[in-house]
Amino acid sequence: MKEPARSSVLKRLNRIEGQVRGISRMVEEDRYCIDIVTQIAAVRAALRRAEEEVLRDHVGHCVAHAIRSGDPEEQAKKIDELMDVLARSER
Repeated sequence: MKEPARSSVLKRLNRIEGQVRGISRMVEEDRYCIDIVTQIAAVRAALRRAEEEVLRDHVGHCVAHAIRSGDPEEQAKKIDELMDVLARSER
């Protein structure tokens, strides 16, 4: 992962980690269920944004490198990896 993306993703993940700790506190404090569910949805959205950023970096760096290499086997491998991860994320 290239540096600008790495630091951005790490910042996002640190914020998400804090959000999850906050949700744990909400559960411990027996807070209103809908407030907890709302925060869980916010964490899922934040994780999707982090995932998107990692995928964008992967396509821009790893997949692009495979395309530039001219190696059909490497290109097929990167495309298959990308399709597999996209299929898994839909579940």
